[in-house]
Amino acid sequence: MAGSLTTFSYLPQLIKAIKTKSTKDLSTHWLYALTIGLFFWIAYGYLISSIPVVLFNVILAFITIWLLVLKAKYK
Repeated sequence: MAGSLTTFSYLPQLIKAIKTKSTKDLSTHWLYALTIGLFFWIAYGYLISSIPVVLFNVILAFITIWLLVLKAKYK
């Protein structure tokens, strides 16, 4: 439950960025730091064989990478 709530809490930001074609309020440094941290969580989840940890962090990494792409595109 917690994993799905925290993971999908980023969807409204992604949807807003797509609709408004604006990401000026998002910090690039924050997105990079979050993405790097998520890859550590994915590695940790793999090491402890936790499918939920890996799955939710892969989904969130996809969302943050998508936001980074939009950030570059709408610059």
